[in-house]
Amino acid sequence: MAELADPQPAPPSARRAAFIFIFITLALDMLALGIIVPVLPKLIVEMRGGDEVSAAHWVGLFSTLWAVMQFLAMPIIGALSDKVGRRPIILLSNFGQGADYVLMALAPNLWWLLVGRLISGVTTASVSTGFAYVADVTPPEKRAGAFGALGAAFGLGFVIGPALGGVLGEMDPRLPFWLAGGLSMLNGLYGLFVLPESLAPGKRGGFSWGKANPIDAFALLRAQPRLLGLASVKFLNDVAHVVYPTTFALYFFHKFEWTERGVGLFLAAVGAASIVVQAGLVGRIVKAIGERRALLIGLFSGAAGFVIYALAPEGWVAFIGVVFAAFWGLAGPSGQALMSRRVGASEQGRLQGALSSLTGVAGLIGPTLFTGVFAYFISSAAPVQFAGAACLVAAACVALSLPIALVAAREEVREPVADGRAEHGGSPRSADPG
Repeated sequence: MAELADPQPAPPSARRAAFIFIFITLALDMLALGIIVPVLPKLIVEMRGGDEVSAAHWVGLFSTLWAVMQFLAMPIIGALSDKVGRRPIILLSNFGQGADYVLMALAPNLWWLLVGRLISGVTTASVSTGFAYVADVTPPEKRAGAFGALGAAFGLGFVIGPALGGVLGEMDPRLPFWLAGGLSMLNGLYGLFVLPESLAPGKRGGFSWGKANPIDAFALLRAQPRLLGLASVKFLNDVAHVVYPTTFALYFFHKFEWTERGVGLFLAAVGAASIVVQAGLVGRIVKAIGERRALLIGLFSGAAGFVIYALAPEGWVAFIGVVFAAFWGLAGPSGQALMSRRVGASEQGRLQGALSSLTGVAGLIGPTLFTGVFAYFISSAAPVQFAGAACLVAAACVALSLPIALVAAREEVREPVADGRAEHGGSPRSADPG
C-alpha cells in the first residue's frame, strides 16, 4: 500500500487510518451494489405479482435511471468537494447511503424502491471524491499504487457482495438492504473519528454550476489533448468492463451450460485475481517500468483476456483468460495517475467527477450494446452463431484504446502550478522513465 503524504503534518498512523477508511468506503459502495444484484430482481418480481416479463422491464429501468443519476451527480459532487473539502462530502455520502438502503428495505411498492435507487445513484457518486482524496494526500509518483489499492476495494466488493446477497436473500429479500445500510452507517461513524480533511483551505477552488454541469465538466478534459486522450482510454475500457455484469452469466449459461454456482465462482475468481494485481502488484510494477508502460501492458492484457473468453472451447480455458484480464488492472490506476498529474489540487475533484461521469455514460451504453450483440449472434438471424461475440466487442474496445494511449501518454508531464492549471513552461518531469 502506498505511503500517503498529508498536505499537513500528521502521524503515519493517522494517514493509514484515513486511507483505510477511504478503502472501506469504496469497498462498501461496490459491496452494497453487489449485495442487491441477486435480490433486487427477485424483490421486483414479488412486487409485480410474479410477472417476470414485466419485472424484467422494471429491472432495466432501474439500471438505466441509476446510471443517469450517477452521470448527473458525479461532476456536481466532485466540483463541490473542490470547494468545501473532501471530508464532509464523503461522510455525508456514507450516512446518506445508509439511510437510502433502509428506505429500500422498507419500500412498500415499486415506486418507493425506484426512489431509493435514484438516491443510491447520487450517494455512490462520491466515489470520485474518494479518488480525489487519495490524489490530495499521495505524492504523484506513488498515486498509481494508491489508485491500484482502491481498485482492489472494488474487486473485494465484487467478490463478497453477490455471494453475501445471495445467501441473505434466500432468508429474506429485504435483509441484504438492512445489512448494506447498517454497514454504511457504521462506516460513517468510524470516519467521523479517523478521517481528516485532505484539501487545505488555500488549495480549494470555487464552485459554479458551469463547472458542475455534466457536459461542461468535460471542458477540463478538452482543455488538454493528452488529458482528453487518456480520458478516452478510460471511457473505452469502462464500456468494455460492462460486459461482465451484463453478459457473462448469459454467455456461460448458453455456451458451457454452467449453473448459477459456476458463474458465481467464475466471477469471484475474476474479482480475486483483480485484487491480487491491484493491491499487491500495481505499485511495484509502476515503480519498475513507469506508468506509461504499465498502462500499455494493462490494455494489451485486457484485450487478450477478452479474446480468450470469446474463443474458449471449454469452460476451464476461460480461467486462463482470468489471469490475463487480472493484469488489465494495471491500466486503470496508471491512467488515473497520469491524468491526476495534469491538474492542480483545486481541480482534482472536478477531474474525478468528469471521469466518473464518463463511467456513467459507459454504464448507459454498455448494457444495450453487449446484450444486443449476444442476443443477435445466438439467434437464427445471425450469419454465423457465435456466443462469444460480445466478448470480442469488449476486446475491440480495449484494443482501440491502445493506440490512443500510446500517443496520449507519450508527452512529458509538467508539474501543476499553484492556481491549479497545468504548467506549460519551466522544467518538465517525465511521467515515465522510458
